[in-house]
Formats: sequence, structure tokens, C-alpha cells
Amino acid sequence: MASHVKSDIEIATAAEILPITEVAAKIGLEEENLELYGKNKAKLTYQTLQSLEQKEDGKLILVTAINPTPAGEGKSTVTVGLGDALSQKEKQTVIALREPSLGPTMGIKGGATGGGYAQVIPMEDINLHFTGDFHAITAANNALSAFIDNHMQQGNEMQLDGRRIAWKRVVDLNDRALRHVVVGLGGPIQGVPREDGFDITVASEIMAIICLASDLADLKKRLSEIVVGYTFGREPVTVGELGFEGALTLLLKDALKPNLVQTLEHTPAIVHGGPFANIAHGCNSIQATKAALKLGDYVVTEAGFGADLGAEKFLDIKVPVLGKAPDCVVIVATIRALKMHGGVAKSDLAEENVAALNAGFANLEKHAESIHHYQLPFVIAINKFITDTDAEVEALQELCAEAGFPVSLTEVWEKGGSGGVDLAEQVIRVIDKDEADYKRLYDDAETMEVKLDKIVTKVYGAIGVELSTKAQKQIETFKKYGWDRYPICMAKTQYSLSDDAAKLGRPEDFVIHIREFIPKLGAGFVVALTGDVMTMPGLPKKPAALQMDVDENGHAIGLF
Repeated sequence: MASHVKSDIEIATAAEILPITEVAAKIGLEEENLELYGKNKAKLTYQTLQSLEQKEDGKLILVTAINPTPAGEGKSTVTVGLGDALSQKEKQTVIALREPSLGPTMGIKGGATGGGYAQVIPMEDINLHFTGDFHAITAANNALSAFIDNHMQQGNEMQLDGRRIAWKRVVDLNDRALRHVVVGLGGPIQGVPREDGFDITVASEIMAIICLASDLADLKKRLSEIVVGYTFGREPVTVGELGFEGALTLLLKDALKPNLVQTLEHTPAIVHGGPFANIAHGCNSIQATKAALKLGDYVVTEAGFGADLGAEKFLDIKVPVLGKAPDCVVIVATIRALKMHGGVAKSDLAEENVAALNAGFANLEKHAESIHHYQLPFVIAINKFITDTDAEVEALQELCAEAGFPVSLTEVWEKGGSGGVDLAEQVIRVIDKDEADYKRLYDDAETMEVKLDKIVTKVYGAIGVELSTKAQKQIETFKKYGWDRYPICMAKTQYSLSDDAAKLGRPEDFVIHIREFIPKLGAGFVVALTGDVMTMPGLPKKPAALQMDVDENGHAIGLF
């Protein structure tokens, strides 16, 4: 009889977890540098963050991937496994990850703390309420909504047009019923009726601001620059003009501090912030990455979804703020996912199919080309599944060799850090060659049209951009206010290089359709909404929540 394969939560629950003070000591931190959240979670204090500023940066490794499929890629798993492997090589290593959102955790994706024997723990805490950062962001976002509606009720001094309020409420769940709502019903004392809607918390501009702010003063400045809506004369109104940036900063003062946890192998991990990469910029916080760079000789971080979304935004939006580009990029792929990109149905993935693998390789090849545009070296990580056959593994390695791609077969899900030692050695070798010569894709001074064209042609492989009438008019308005100088944050399906989720592999001769722009001036970018991508996801027919429970001792069940 086949032995039971332990679930991620079973592995995490059975693991030895060190007091977080012991983990902190590995990177030179003492208890006075921490704000403890129980025995195994802590935040870094502002004093600690300030004291690290003069230290030299370590080496930065960015983990990205091919376009995700239902077959799974395991980007977070490889990130954690690579961090543990570097630790096994006696390199002082810190991992920097995003916090999971409750929406996908209880929806279709499941938890986001790695998998198998390459996880960050305490897994159930991180996947649920953790240290309350997302709740604070939700509270601040919705407090601003309340302030806006109250301003309109109490005389509307700024002459806000209720038909042109840009600020939405948020909740950290997938709830399609809240996409479009009407508020203020019930007569004059209940407020001013207007249409509204909810986004998921990870799409909130405040989430992006938390992840891009360099300190409390910068956080307050960015919050003041949020555009909440427009006057009857169609002039923009900001949080600063309403006077609420101080109250919002107060609600967020603890959420801005990075969280310290550990892996199953006790490698320090800083887990902080969590914007989605398909509808936001998809990177963990500047504070977390900076702290990791000061505390570790090697830092392993990730950006959400495929390189067309997460890596592009990391390199074009985050790096200029961070002031440090990756020394090496790891592109994660699985044979299962490449076969899906080559036309195989999910139900048939267990069957050997080298021809489909050959066809699907085009997707991986495009992402490698995209990283090449930034003049950064990379290593391909094949995240091995038990269904992969020897012929398929050999075929993929040969394809990578023919393309000139450094490649490593990793088995971190099954073996933890020891399954990623070869990958760690290849990454160290690449970094030691010092080939990274980061070049951003575009300059802020370039027009919005040029920025868009560079992203879609060089990173997606499209032939161009098609703007809706609304988007064309918005560009003219943005030029008037100087908003065209900001970077572009593309909101696009993660499943395809195109804006059509059904076009897998490496589609050709396609156009990216942009229906609308949303100014996120506090975050410091302009969002371009493409295709039919939504900022509030829905739940699947059978959400992951159906498998979730808690035992009589209060331990989570079914968190994958």
C-alpha cells in the first residue's frame, strides 16, 4: 500500500520551530531589536531598521517563473528551498517573501508559504491573520472611504463629485458580490447616495504604498498624494487636501514594520507586504528587502506570477526605489506546466509527452529573453515533480543547453535545502562572474505610449497596444497634470503572455488592449487595466475553504 504523502500543513505542524530570538541571533539581531508577537514571530523595530542603513548590501537573487498554470510552478517553494540550500553552503542568507492574502488562501490557490519541505513557518499563522498587517491596511483603506463619504455629507467643502470618486472600499477575501455596490441609501441622514465597489485588500493602493515606502515620513507623504476622486470641475482631490494622511499613518504605523519568521530549516525569513502581481506590483516591501540586504550576505526574494508580471514590475517599479538590482535571476519552471503550455490538458499531465514539452518550452524561452532585456544573468530552475519521467527531464535539460541557458534540477519540495544545493552552487557561480549590468526597460521621462509599447513588445512579445477611447482621453488628462512621468503598472491576466488567459505557450501577432488607467500617485505608478482583469476576484465552485477546519486543540486542518 502506498505510503501517505504528508500535506504542507502536516509537515509544518510537525516541524521543530525555534524561538524567533534564536533565529534573529543568526543574523546579528538581539531581543531589543525585535517586537515579539508570541514566541516565533516578531517585527523589526524602526530603530533597528535605521541602525542598519550604513551596512553594506548583500547579493540579491530574484526568483521568478514562467506563466502559471493549474499544474503548479512552485516559485515560493523554490525561493525557500534555495534560501535553505545557501544556508547549507554556510552562506549567511535571508529570505524575503510577501504575505499571503486570505482571498486566494480560501479560494483556489491555497496557502503561499512554500510547500513540502521548503516552507516558512509558522505556516498557519502566516496564511491566516499573521501579525495583523493586512487588517491594518484594510482598516486604513476603509477609514478613508468613511472620511470621504462624511466629507460629502458634512457640506462637501472640496466639491467632490460623487460620480467621480476613485477610491474603493476593500476586504481581504474573494467576494464577487461586492464588486459593484450602492452606498448612502436610506434618506438624508444616512449619507449621500453614490455607486461604489470593493477591491481585494491586496489591490489597495495603501498595500502598494506600504510596500514602497522607505520610512514613516515617506509613508505619510505617499498617503497624502493619493487621488481619491474629482470635483464637479473635474479637478483631482488628494488625501492631503482632505487632511487625513496623519490618521491613516497612525493606523499603519505597525504594519510598516517587517515581520521576521523562519523556514523549516531555520533560515531567517522576512515576510512583509503582499500586493498581487496581476493587478498591483507584486513585490514584498522595500523595508523588508532593504533589511534583508543589510542582514544577509545573500538575499533570496520573489516577485509574483510569471516574469511578464512580477519580474517586470520588480525591475521597472521596485528596483529604482530600492536602489539595488538583482545580481542573479532564477526562472522557475515545471515539466507539468510546460506540457500545459504545449497543449496538454491538466487531466493528462501524468502521461509522458516530450513533444508537448518541446512545444511549451517556448513560454520559458520568452521569459528568459525578457530577463535578457534587463542585462541580468539567470539560471533556470526545473522544479521536479514525482510524475516527471527521465525522458522529459533529459529533454528539458537538452532544450536549455541548446538555448545556452544555465539549468538546475531542483527537488526542494521533497528534500528541502539539500534538494537545491546544485541550484545554489550555480547561482553563486553566476553572481561571482559579476555579469549583472541592470538596464531598466524605460525612462520615467518617456511618454506613456512609449512605456506601454516597450513593456508589451519586449516583455510580452506583442505587436503593439490598442487603447480604448477612454484610455486615450485619460492620457491627455494625465499629461496635463504631469502624471505621465510615473512608471506603468500593468494589470493583466497571469496565465498568458497576452491579455487573453486562454492563449498559453508563446502567442504571436497579438495586441494588448488597454481599457482604462488608474492613477496611483501615492504608490508612484499608473495602473493600466488590460483585457477583462478584475480587482476583486471571485471564488471557484468548490473553494479551498471547503477543506479547512480546526481540531480540538486549535490546530489548522486543510491549509494545503
